[in-house]
Amino acid sequence: MEFFEKIKKIWSQDMAIDLGTANTLVFLKGKGVVLNEPSVVAIRDQGGKKTVLAVGDEAKTMLGRTPGNITAIRPLRDGVIADFIVTEEMIKYFIKKVHKGKTFANPRILICVPTGSTPVERKAIQDSAMAAGARRVQLIEEPIAAAIGAGLPISEATGSMVVDIGGGTTEIAVMSLGGLVYSKSLRVAGDAMDTAIVNFMRKEYNLMIGDATAEKIKKEIGTAIPTSSNSYAVKGRDLRSGTPKEVNITEEDTAEALNDIIRQIIVAIKDALENTPPELSADLVDMGMTLTGGGALLKNIDKRFAKETGLPVHIADDPLSCVALGTGKAMEHESTFSSLLSEY
Repeated sequence: MEFFEKIKKIWSQDMAIDLGTANTLVFLKGKGVVLNEPSVVAIRDQGGKKTVLAVGDEAKTMLGRTPGNITAIRPLRDGVIADFIVTEEMIKYFIKKVHKGKTFANPRILICVPTGSTPVERKAIQDSAMAAGARRVQLIEEPIAAAIGAGLPISEATGSMVVDIGGGTTEIAVMSLGGLVYSKSLRVAGDAMDTAIVNFMRKEYNLMIGDATAEKIKKEIGTAIPTSSNSYAVKGRDLRSGTPKEVNITEEDTAEALNDIIRQIIVAIKDALENTPPELSADLVDMGMTLTGGGALLKNIDKRFAKETGLPVHIADDPLSCVALGTGKAMEHESTFSSLLSEY
């Protein structure tokens, strides 16, 4: 019995998971981020019996390209679980993958959650991880994890502000002395930007494109402030003739398409600043705000935020991995960050 307990301990390495709407990142204790894959699951339906066909990278390539009996779905919406069973299967797959399929793997898991998620939604995340094989599940709020990952001095008596623009949510928080002074979870982020580009292409060019194409446009030529005359060829379906068509778009097009989404985030940032105590506001004049998440990579978004708020804006060194790194750091130094962790 003692032998099996030792083996179990060796194989059950603690994990931190950034369970994102767009991507899931896994941090393994002592090894860092070991997995970064899309939060997508492909399901095959055979005579009413559903089985998981693919997860992650392989499943994402199937989005919009599947036959009738296969469905590629994203089980998380706006940072919370939309499909409990599929999320459980996805977490189970990622646990097995990082532990190389070892039978005894039942790790302790720390998962980040949006600040705006309800107790019911948090319980659903915890239940999914427990059902997937975890022996214990703790939660940490996303902006806190992002701030830790970005190296902000959240434990000190000074104000720190983080804006984490993910796939499903934008997390805005002001922190001091290891706690949240103000936080807001805005369900407008990267996915909403993709949808805005899809709608813009339909309205301005009568061109129907998919979410994957919209995401590529955002990465290649998307901007918050147009600064070049570069163009980008976009292929899709002509809404009038129904035939394939190609059009060239510019940075001005993407800036116009994304303007409403960016404006909503700016309004939320200004609300946060208005609700921050004066002493901490004075700190933010010097410290500014730090951007994390995939949305921080949008061209000139830092310049747009700085122009609108008057604060210095910094982009974290590794914005895509900040939340996962912060969650992992909180797990590795549990005694330091224990007050920030919770269980449901």
